[in-house]
Amino acid sequence: MDIVATTPGLYPLPDFAREELANLKGHQKGDLISGDESEEIQAVYREAREDLVAAQRDAGLDRVVEGQARWDDMLAHPLAVHDSVSTEGIVRYFDNNNFYREPVVEGDLDFSGDVAAELEAAAELTDDLQAVLPGPYTLADLATDEYYGDEADFLAAIADFLAGEAEAFPDVETLFLLEPSLATNAPGDGADERASEAIDAVASAVDTEVVVQPYWGALEEKVYAHVLDADIDAVGFDLVTEHEQNLYNAQEYGTTDSVSLGLVDGQNTLVEDPETVRERVDWFVDNTHGDPETVYASSNTELFYLPVNKFHEKLEVLGAAADLEEVKA
Repeated sequence: MDIVATTPGLYPLPDFAREELANLKGHQKGDLISGDESEEIQAVYREAREDLVAAQRDAGLDRVVEGQARWDDMLAHPLAVHDSVSTEGIVRYFDNNNFYREPVVEGDLDFSGDVAAELEAAAELTDDLQAVLPGPYTLADLATDEYYGDEADFLAAIADFLAGEAEAFPDVETLFLLEPSLATNAPGDGADERASEAIDAVASAVDTEVVVQPYWGALEEKVYAHVLDADIDAVGFDLVTEHEQNLYNAQEYGTTDSVSLGLVDGQNTLVEDPETVRERVDWFVDNTHGDPETVYASSNTELFYLPVNKFHEKLEVLGAAADLEEVKA
């Protein structure tokens, strides 16, 4: 069993970057991708990317994300920056105190290349690059459709859009598709199968390890079974929010050959110790069928909720936990 220390990305903006952006007159959410941004703003985000990549390398993570410092709209970002999408009122991001601009799709979701450009820049800084995208079901859930006119057609269009974006990525070690909506707003009959097909469409667009990471709860049994039907390499389990139901799903329906475990709380400033994190890995593996090829040891959610100092400590815990020998409680 190979333990790979990683995260779902979406990091807090470094303090220096936050201060510099606040001091730049005219900076608005999403300015960097408007085409009219100043060189000063571009320089701040380049430096932020370098800082976030260096933090992961220093912490000993096995997979390094770009950091998504520009993703002011969190998982809605790939739509929020698209020419066929207008961003409207502020919407609460799931059930917490973070917000994003509502992306309203008003035209064809053709190729953007925004995320690929970020990854190209990050690829110059690390050889262990991991891509991060919202999963298609979650991105459709966060958006409003005023163009396609049908829920199934809209989900298929979102999947095609994400697949096209992913095809343009540079070589990456893994792709994490973040799917919290599968847990928080579970698809019903028929929609659950379409969600799996949408995930499959995105996963099939890349020649790399694909991880589907739900969080903020466990998947309903039927939804979980459909996700396993997608052509993915690893499914994720949020062991911080709902460890018993996630364990039940794995025991009852099996897992993919590899798994991703949310082991560190991405929303709580209490910092776990590496031994506790490794114990959680061993507990899950010991209580499920078989020995996974790879365990992606991760935080359970994005980390942008945390103060910068706690964010760094959480990275260090994940890096250290992956290097520990098996811990028996």
